[in-house]
Amino acid sequence: MTSSHDIEEYILSHIDPEGDYLHRLWRATNIHLLAGRMASGHLQGRLLKMLVRMMAPRRILEVGTFGGYSAICMAEGLEPGGVVYTFEIDDELEDFTRPWIENSPVADRIRLIIGDAITEAPKLGIAFDLVFLDGDKRTYLQAYEMALKVTAPGAFIIADNTLWDGHVTDTAYAHDAQTKGVRDFNDFVAGDPRVEKVILPLRDGLTLMRKTDGGRKTAPDFEK
Repeated sequence: MTSSHDIEEYILSHIDPEGDYLHRLWRATNIHLLAGRMASGHLQGRLLKMLVRMMAPRRILEVGTFGGYSAICMAEGLEPGGVVYTFEIDDELEDFTRPWIENSPVADRIRLIIGDAITEAPKLGIAFDLVFLDGDKRTYLQAYEMALKVTAPGAFIIADNTLWDGHVTDTAYAHDAQTKGVRDFNDFVAGDPRVEKVILPLRDGLTLMRKTDGGRKTAPDFEK
């Protein structure tokens, strides 16, 4: 029987290479940062680049920079003049992440901003064509509502980690705040007519959404 590891290795050997710079960033992230596995990695990184190529956005908003891997991958897919605005709320990550972004081959296409995207991104006054949600799972619904406000119909929203290591179907994690945040997000989006949506079982789950002119739905009140 073929193992999932064998399948993954087969896939990685049959897609575009990761590239030396991204590989070194991946290694550094796993060595120097806690929970380094949160970085997108080879397969998801190549998918993000391909999606950007297909969607052809001019302005991308990323919620949750972490080590900068996904921001660089999306920037690789941009046409000249396109920009990724990536927000990281944890200022302790800046000393690691900023040099990796600023020394990357696509540094001119990335703007790293330290702060809370939920409150700060709307202040930029930019209409984004693509939003990538990959921040705190406890605030995914708030980030989603923000994303809908800063995009026009036809824009795309991608949410990472929406299967959350399978915990979304495991009752043992019913009271875990992060798991609850992902479940609440998934349940809400499933019934939201403002977006078309599909979940891909890639790595930790990736939800692709397209904003429509559909009906209105108001998210529940959030705890302060």
